[in-house]
Amino acid sequence: MTICSTVTSLTQPLKSMEENLLINTYFSVFCYCLGGEEYTPEATDKQIEVVVEATVYCQSCEHFGSWSLIGAKPMASAKVSVTCKSHKDQITYYKVFETDQNGYLYAPLQGFKMQHYLLDHPLHSCYVKPVWSPLENCSLLSNVNYGLNGAPLRYENKRFHGSKYEVVVYAAGPLAFRPSHCSYS
Repeated sequence: MTICSTVTSLTQPLKSMEENLLINTYFSVFCYCLGGEEYTPEATDKQIEVVVEATVYCQSCEHFGSWSLIGAKPMASAKVSVTCKSHKDQITYYKVFETDQNGYLYAPLQGFKMQHYLLDHPLHSCYVKPVWSPLENCSLLSNVNYGLNGAPLRYENKRFHGSKYEVVVYAAGPLAFRPSHCSYS
């Protein structure tokens, strides 16, 4: 029940109809000036975190020169960069992350901000590149999923929710390094 409806109901027992009309008009104007708003609790700001995931492999020599990862082995401790550019082609985010023991990369983009909600969206503005391999025998970059120029992100409807946060996960295709001793023969 609002203040305005409470005050209006209190004016009912008055004797004179003119008094009742005058008081109702006064309170109607008063309530209109207040906007007739009821109390609403402040909305809590939900933190939305952007995360990029990928997997890094050492490509087998049998599939050297292709995008095939048959026989590839996951690469632990590989370094992978995530780069985001604004719609004006300026780098707005850059950070190097390390894969876990299974070659999996989970990269929370802390500090990532979109200057334009559509043009700077992670799907359009961010890409992932392999940077460094911990394996001497598998340290050359390959172009699996456009890894040389930067693998684009895709949205796979993966989200995690909490009471005050939401995580949106974008995926890059698998990335790979290749051995240097492979030949085309």
